[in-house]
Amino acid sequence: MNICVGGTFYPFHKGHKTLLRKACEVAGSSGSVFIGLTSDQMAQKKGKIASFPQRKKIIQGFLAQEGCTPHVTIQPLFDPYGPSVIGEFDAIVVSPETKVVAEEINSKRREKGKKPLEIIVIPFVLAEDGRPISSTRIRNKEIDENGVVLKEE
Repeated sequence: MNICVGGTFYPFHKGHKTLLRKACEVAGSSGSVFIGLTSDQMAQKKGKIASFPQRKKIIQGFLAQEGCTPHVTIQPLFDPYGPSVIGEFDAIVVSPETKVVAEEINSKRREKGKKPLEIIVIPFVLAEDGRPISSTRIRNKEIDENGVVLKEE
């Protein structure tokens, strides 16, 4: 299968790892995974974010460590959809938080006469406090990348 995923992936955390593992698993050894990585221009809106090359290197290192066997392409996203609207993909892997974007992508694909993507939603990865791990919570120093609580609320 040809799978697509997208995001800023910074700080790179346990939820991102779960998302990418699932994408590799669904693609299988004969498939491909396209990772749309938020461009530096888009990421600036989120505050202090590592550069595109730094984030790409982190993802590549993780995928190599995991032994992800599908062919992987990592390219910058300059809008929320990237090539997912017109590309030859079978499925998209998302979190519950980004499922709405996948639904928008499918709407746009239908408008263009493209087959909708299978939407594979992975559950939130929870921190020790039972709340989802998120980059925002990590940047706010509430939790670390593995969901360990750093400060009580």
